[in-house]
Amino acid sequence: MAASLLEPHEAAFCEEVRDWCRQVAPRASATQYYEGRGGLTRELYRELGARGWLSLTWPLRSGGSGLPVSYDFLLWDELAYWRLARPDLGPGIVAHLLVEHGTPAQQARLLPGIASGEDCYCLGYSEPGAGSDLAGLQTRARRDGDSYVVAGEKCWTSDAHHARFILLLARSGAPDSRGRGLSLFVCPTDAAGITISPIPTMDGHRLNQVHFDDVCLPLEARIGAEHGAWRMIRAALAVERHLQLLPGRPRRDLEDLVSACDRLGILDDRAVSGRVAPLVTGVLEAESSALSTVRLLVAGADASLQAARSRLLGSRLVQDISRTAVELLGDEALVRGQIFELLWRQTIMETIAGGTSEILEGMIARQALGLGGTP
Repeated sequence: MAASLLEPHEAAFCEEVRDWCRQVAPRASATQYYEGRGGLTRELYRELGARGWLSLTWPLRSGGSGLPVSYDFLLWDELAYWRLARPDLGPGIVAHLLVEHGTPAQQARLLPGIASGEDCYCLGYSEPGAGSDLAGLQTRARRDGDSYVVAGEKCWTSDAHHARFILLLARSGAPDSRGRGLSLFVCPTDAAGITISPIPTMDGHRLNQVHFDDVCLPLEARIGAEHGAWRMIRAALAVERHLQLLPGRPRRDLEDLVSACDRLGILDDRAVSGRVAPLVTGVLEAESSALSTVRLLVAGADASLQAARSRLLGSRLVQDISRTAVELLGDEALVRGQIFELLWRQTIMETIAGGTSEILEGMIARQALGLGGTP
């Protein structure tokens, strides 16, 4: 991120993170950014936690630094550029839900492990019959005295095999209650009755199926009010969407493409430069859109629509860059183990994860253009 676009204190923090990334990069895997949140990546999260960087925007009363959300963006954008790590789910969505809706006992028990980078979380939202339509999920949390009994299945769950906890969305109300009957739980992955099975993806990543066979959870595992999860998760996802695809990622992809074209001696070809120039514009557009989202969040405004735009721009851009690399570099971009071959496979996933492009387009059409009826 160009320092000229930042406030002085933000630029200083960004340079501090960049210096740390330079030191860490030589001992990191070249494809670590795409490999999930366990293993070497978890070690990096622990280092970030030791520096206090996983709790930058938490309130002081919750053990954070009380800084604006711009700091989270700058941290993860720099790590995306260096291909070191994606945003960890615990310090973002889970921690903010705990700070806003958790009890003091829940905060005392769970926030320290998140802040240190020790505890890995995954999101137990999507199901085989309820991917983008979360209000239709069927996993059941049945109240039984001082506990809940959970039965059902989650699908396409990233990092469940690394996670210590699942942030579980389950139906506590009537079967037809839609969003009005959902509750949110922090569920240990080693609880009796949980089975985690792998789902391989085309980019070599691993998603998971998670089966809940009458898993017993105490009342204190529930975050917020019973049946009150829908509004909480909608707000949390809207805020976190600005971190789903950071502009540092396409900037690095484009720099690698330009370097490869230069090495092959084709960069000065007018046809090649004509293909690359729109991508440069696209990166600048993605950065501008991302910063607009962050500024809205810092001001306390509703940034959900702008965040959806930024996410849509970013996912399309990374696909455009990888497609252009395949077309310009030929065989070099198709050799297994080379970065552009990985990007070609991986960027297809970017239009699905965290809300499909079609869902985002529908959201923009309704809220910005007034199409499709009442939002």
